[in-house]
Formats: sequence, C-alpha cells, structure tokens
Amino acid sequence: MNAEPSGTSNEVSAVDYIGTNFHPSDRIALLVRNTNTGETTQRIATAERIAGASTQDWLRHKNEKEACDIYIGMNPLKPEARTRTKEDIQTIRHLYLDIDNDGPAALMKIGQSNLVPPPNYTLNTSPEKFQVVWRVEAFEQQQAEALLRVMARKFGGDPAATDSTRVLRLPGFLNRKYLTEFRVRGQRHTARVYHLSDFRLRAESIAGDLRAHSRLSTQRSSEARPLSQSERDWSYAKRALARGDDPEEVIRRLADFRGSEKSNPEYYARLTVKKAQAELAASKERTTQDTTAALPEPDMPARTG
Repeated sequence: MNAEPSGTSNEVSAVDYIGTNFHPSDRIALLVRNTNTGETTQRIATAERIAGASTQDWLRHKNEKEACDIYIGMNPLKPEARTRTKEDIQTIRHLYLDIDNDGPAALMKIGQSNLVPPPNYTLNTSPEKFQVVWRVEAFEQQQAEALLRVMARKFGGDPAATDSTRVLRLPGFLNRKYLTEFRVRGQRHTARVYHLSDFRLRAESIAGDLRAHSRLSTQRSSEARPLSQSERDWSYAKRALARGDDPEEVIRRLADFRGSEKSNPEYYARLTVKKAQAELAASKERTTQDTTAALPEPDMPARTG
C-alpha cells in the first residue's frame, strides 16, 4: 500500500467513490462546514442524487468559492432518518481509520499487518495525514464500533473517529482547514467486500481507548505539570465535538469511561461536554446551524442533523 496515493491509475473521483461505496438508493449524510465562520450544513439524500451533476457542482462551489470542507457519512441511514445518530444508521457498510499522526508509518504498519485485510481505499487528506477505508457487510453496529476502537488503538488512529455515524472527507475536494489548500486524493486498492472473520483483532471496551488517548495526550504535552484526568476528558470532548461527533454520544462515552470513579458520571460527562462546546463556540466568530440552505435540486430532501 502506497503512503502517497496521488497521480496513479487507481486514483478515484468523488463520483466514482460514491458509486462504488454505496447503492444508488442509499440515503447518505453530506456535511458542508465553512472554515471561516464555523457554519455547518447537513443534508441527507440518496447516493444517486449526491453523485449527480447538480449536487457535485454545488459542492465544488461551496468548496472552492466559499472555503467549505466537504464530508460524507460512511454508513447509510434509515429511510425515515432526519438526523445522523446511531439510531438512524440502517446498515454498516464501512470500517475506517482517521490517521493524523505519523501517517506514512501507520500506513506501512497496516499494510504489513496480518490482523486486518488490505483496505479498499486510502484518502490522503493533508500532508502525511490519511483516512483508511474498508468495505464490509454483515456487521452489527456494536461489532463494527468495537472493532473500530481496537483498530484505532493498534494502528494509531484517532479514537474520536470510532463511531458508526462518522463522516469522512470526500476525495477530489480541497481540504480548507489549513492555510495551505490541499486536494484530497483517494486511491483504490481492492474491490473486495470484507466480513468480520477477515479481521483478527480482538474487540475491547471504549475505556481502553480513552485511557490510551489520555496517556498519549500526557506524553505529547509540553507542559511541565501533567494534565489532570478531568483536563484530558475535556480535551477529548473538545476534539470529538470539533470533528462533528454527536454531543450525546460523546457524553455517553465519557460517562461509561468514568462510571466507576464519579458518583454521578452522566452529570460529570454532560458538564464536561457543555464546557467543551462553550470553548469551541468562543473560538469562532460565528457558529450557527444553517437550516435553510438546500441542495440545488428542488426535490432534494433538505434535512439537518
């Protein structure tokens, strides 16, 4: 598996990526986030509509003219879904890793491992940062999320990107998060569809993820004083929220993790997430949820979540 998926015959466009990974009738979440204002728009539509020329033109305009980042949900939603929560997921279609640190080394480790099969796609999202995607079927939601957690621990993936509602970047669009623009490139490695038996990793609890993340945060901190556990929890919550995780899901994770240490873990988790939300809001000029924008076609289901 190449560490730099660019300029090869296996490179995929956004339309190819959508067409290969989803059925035309699958209802998928699109997330459009303005990097200047923090304004976020979510729309739910069929894969066929999202891959259509009108929507792709709209997304390119948002991406190139309005400095918006473009993300797509990796698991289809139920026909009646109006939001992107765990309860809205219809089926598990993908497993994935979001690798922000030591990207080339992590890709090499994945490629040499006999614990996971070769991934279907590698997305180069910014210099030395990658998203790795496996196509799967016949997974229960809990099975998939447990495996995502242990894979993130094993290969250095982001522990905040281990839920079934995750959105990933769409190849072909610019990453507008940083001062220097970077076009996201996706490379196809295989067309296989995997099953649980193809993954040899043992699923473990969310507590291990948070403890591993806490240790990593402490090791990387340049402060002389080690961070307290509450500070690490707050940092974890802030990072997860910034990446688009459902606040209620972040609360659940923290409450589960601190359940044996706090007299009222849900209250503690909710307060931690509330503080993290306030900090994120204060760091932006304006953070609003756009409920009026629509995709360009009039019969497009305009839903927010």
